[in-house]
Amino acid sequence: MKKVFGILLFAAMFFMAQDGFAQSFKTGHINRDEIITSMPEYDTAMNKYNEFGQELTNALELMQVELNNKYDQFTKEEKNLSELVKANKVQEITDMQTRMNNFQQQAQLQLQEKQAELLNPIIEKANNAINAVAKEGGYIYIYDIRTLVYVDTVKSTDIGPLVRARLGIK
Repeated sequence: MKKVFGILLFAAMFFMAQDGFAQSFKTGHINRDEIITSMPEYDTAMNKYNEFGQELTNALELMQVELNNKYDQFTKEEKNLSELVKANKVQEITDMQTRMNNFQQQAQLQLQEKQAELLNPIIEKANNAINAVAKEGGYIYIYDIRTLVYVDTVKSTDIGPLVRARLGIK
């Protein structure tokens, strides 16, 4: 009987200690994307990104117009061309299509690089602010709300307003 009572007493103390231990962990949550998109630098970066994308799109559209013109001209003159000239024109059109495809692939890569170049400093600034707020607030964990299935908003603190204040965002 003493043994059973001792085990029950130990189990009760263990669970009470764990409950107290768990309550000492301070957790928070944030929507990092919302913070990043509300930063003034974000709008500037996105404008630069969109301008760059438009420049590439315009260049691709010019290439497409040139290709269409060459193709239209070829189809009009095709019946009157010798086999050698016809083969040369076909090769010219094929080469132009290949150049366009290569340009499109390179443009996509450059767009991705430009996006990273423009957004990485903003993301880093937001992350630094989140880390600073977490350290100052004594948080053990900060979760990004986008990846959570459930948040108990009573036990987890939304640190978004604190991070916004640190970044000077209203």
